[in-house]
Amino acid sequence: MNREEIKQLLPHREPMLLVDEMSLDSEGVAHGKYHVRGDEFFLQGHFPGHPTVPGVIMCEIMAQCGAMLVKDYLVGRTPFYSGINKARFKSSVYPGDTIEVTARIVNKRGMIFFIEAKAEVRGKVCTLANVSFALVDNEKLTAREEAAK
Repeated sequence: MNREEIKQLLPHREPMLLVDEMSLDSEGVAHGKYHVRGDEFFLQGHFPGHPTVPGVIMCEIMAQCGAMLVKDYLVGRTPFYSGINKARFKSSVYPGDTIEVTARIVNKRGMIFFIEAKAEVRGKVCTLANVSFALVDNEKLTAREEAAK
């Protein structure tokens, strides 16, 4: 899938859409890529003269790739983080790097999914984490917005 196809499933939009390419293999593993251009908002102050992708953004990239594993459940629902566990940051990621993510579902409880993910650059592990997210019906989000008015 390319970026436009991904937008058909994920509700994220620029500047928070952090997956450029995605594929799912026959074993239920997601493979995603994000190309760090260098002009991203999160690099502007992290760090001046030495732009480095923040760890929390690496986790977001892995979570977005993981959400693609449940693409059939995404219709009419929005994924919200419910946890980040065992996050490890092994090496830094810089402008010009291509982040390659592999993710797989390790557990599911109702509409809460638990994902094991790994991010690499040029075959070297950068970030490892277990992320979880809950899928919330869009009708509930709309009702919340209406109640807030």
